[in-house]
Amino acid sequence: MEQIFIKQDVQNALNKNENGDTIDKKISISILSSDYSCLDKEIIRIDSGNYLHIDIMDGHFVNNITIGPAVVQSIRKKSNLIFDVHLMIDNPEKFISEFAKVGADIITFHITATKTPLELINSIRSLGCKVGIAINPDDSVDLIVNYLLFIDQVIIMGVYAGFGGQKFIPSTLLKIKKLRDLGYEKDIEIDGGINQETIIECNNAGANIFVSGSFIFNSQNPKETIELLRKSIQ
Repeated sequence: MEQIFIKQDVQNALNKNENGDTIDKKISISILSSDYSCLDKEIIRIDSGNYLHIDIMDGHFVNNITIGPAVVQSIRKKSNLIFDVHLMIDNPEKFISEFAKVGADIITFHITATKTPLELINSIRSLGCKVGIAINPDDSVDLIVNYLLFIDQVIIMGVYAGFGGQKFIPSTLLKIKKLRDLGYEKDIEIDGGINQETIIECNNAGANIFVSGSFIFNSQNPKETIELLRKSIQ
């Protein structure tokens, strides 16, 4: 049985900033909108980011299928960026060891995809990876409050998981603000619909990691676009 903590205890603990650390702001580049026929060249085009955001979709949890561990292993040889692996899959516990083996630095699962979140968190950490929990636009922040002490980041979906190029959903800004109001001082990553305008809104709401895909890969100069996004949040 999982250990459950009451929300007030979690909030009180999160409100303590023992190290006084400043949260770094990072650009996480989603390869979902890249050209998969020349993925190695695409990665070279965007090597000025901080994270490489890798969406893993199974056709069940979301209505799309992307890539698996073999592809992640191949591109690990082409990039020194932090591999931010986002599992949009059912039963993520079955696959975390494979993604850890092939080079994932951070593994994030959706809170609604597992019945044993704490056990999954512990398993991911035992594999040497940082841990994240993701919520969709229609998921309540309350679903993850009891686990905030045990993870390294929260991914808040700015669009509905499954496809790139969607328009940002403004109501998701309230989820970012709620997490910060709870005293959550670790990474909040916003994923979906990020461009030069929406990144400013998300930054102001309290996010510090910004996932962008189509806005970068559809631009004429991806590296300049990454710098444009970075300057927007300085």
